[in-house]
This record gives sequence, C-alpha cells and structure tokens, in this order.
Amino acid sequence: MKVLVTGATGFVGRHLVAALLARGCEVRAVARNAQTAQGMPWIKDVEFVAADIHAADLNVSALTAGIDALAHLAWPGLPNYRALFHFEHNLMADYRFIKSAVEAGVKQVLVTGTCFEYGMQSGPLSETTEPRPSNPYGLAKHTLHLFLQNLQQERPFTLQWARLFYLHGAGQNPNSLLAALDRAIDAAEPSFNMSAGEQLRDFLSIEKAAGYLAAIVQKPHFNGAINCASGQAVSVRSLVEQRLRERGATIELNLGHYPYPSHEPLAFWAVTERLQQLLGEP
Repeated sequence: MKVLVTGATGFVGRHLVAALLARGCEVRAVARNAQTAQGMPWIKDVEFVAADIHAADLNVSALTAGIDALAHLAWPGLPNYRALFHFEHNLMADYRFIKSAVEAGVKQVLVTGTCFEYGMQSGPLSETTEPRPSNPYGLAKHTLHLFLQNLQQERPFTLQWARLFYLHGAGQNPNSLLAALDRAIDAAEPSFNMSAGEQLRDFLSIEKAAGYLAAIVQKPHFNGAINCASGQAVSVRSLVEQRLRERGATIELNLGHYPYPSHEPLAFWAVTERLQQLLGEP
C-alpha cells in the first residue's frame, strides 16, 4: 500500500510516517520545508516531495500518481485555535486540495479532525455526538468534514475522519503542558506554574496515536468518523504527577496559577468503542 502523507514533518506526521513504514507501507511524504525533512530519521526510506499543498500552481495529479491512500495532516497555524485564518484560509485551501486529489483518482482519504469539533459538550463524547464547535479551529475542521461528505455524493471515495484528542510525546509544541514541565525539571526549577489541574481530559501518546492512524489507513473499507484517543478520563494534575514520577523529579506544583481555559469544558473524553472494534482490540 502506498500512502501520501501531507504535513509529514509535523508533530503527528513525523510519527505517522514511521508507523506506516513499520507496517510495510510505501510512503510519499510531503512537507514545505525540505531542510526539516532531512532531519527526520525516515528520510531515506520515503519518497520525499517538498511542496506547499495550498499553492495555486501545485500539480496534484503528479503528486498523487500511484497513491492508494491520502493521509492529510497538514494544517498551518496551530496551536492558535481561535484565529480566524482557520476558516478564512485553511478551510477552503484544504477542501480544494482534497477535491483535486479525489478528482485525480485518489479513492481513500484519511483526514485528522479534532476533539474541538464537539465544542463545549462535557462527559464522554462518541462519534454519534452532534458536533457543536465553539472555536474557529473546531468550526473549520467540522465544516471541512461536511464539505467532504457532500463531495462524496458527487465523486465517491472513502473518507476516514479521525478526531484527535490530547496527544503528547516527541515533537510536541514546546508550549504544551508536558514540554513546559520537562523544561522546568531540566532547569531544576523549584516550582511549576499550572492550573488547579482538575480538568479531565483524554490523553494519548503520539506513538500510540500514530499507530492507530496507520491501522485505520490499512482498513480501506472503513468510512466515517472515528475518535483517535485513549477512551480514559485523566485529570491534568494526575498527568503532571505521573510525569514527575517517571522522571524521578521533585518540583512544587503551583496549582491554580493559571485559570482554566475558556474554550473547552472542564471534563470531556472520548468514547473509543468504534476504534476498538475496527482495530480488533478488547
């Protein structure tokens, strides 16, 4: 199976490429920055193409030639979830690219969505939960999903919409919680500023998430939305304390220093029955 991966050098992309290669897939990896790609451990094992998939002069037919599936991860501008460019630019640029790929003959498309499509709804969230996005990023992703579902009516193709929850691991945004904690530990800081930490979230290591995404790609008959998550509700404080134990570190947690974020509910996590059934997990 030959897979075209966009955003191949991003946080998720770099791990998905590795996971696909480990599963015996051929990979055509696409990213804008060739220099960044040269630093990837898999660069000699893939066909790398330096390209901006939003460029007006992009030859999509050439880019997708010989491809069995498109894994579309590229999405500029994260983690600024509230910026208007998500729907002012990314939404239509992504739609045009994916439509062009389908018109060029791609029959299977996996796109990474987001838990923010569910908006401010609390508790366990399943794929049957009606999306109610409340920030521009979630709105743009949900709208792209709707656009592509309508495109399917005109030009049939398999659409695998994988909603990502909270991922962590190598390559994560340096401003993310665990990356900031690791820096504080490395610098032997006496304390670490954070929220009260009682938020319940669904956390998943990037390696496991990439493995799930690669497995979904290899299920070409699956069409629809699927939560890519752990299915477990874990408090932010518990996650931080677990990392401290893993690293054998002692640091005072300055709980309540930051307010809870206003763009997400206090407690929500994924229902992962569909994922478990698809992948044959208990």
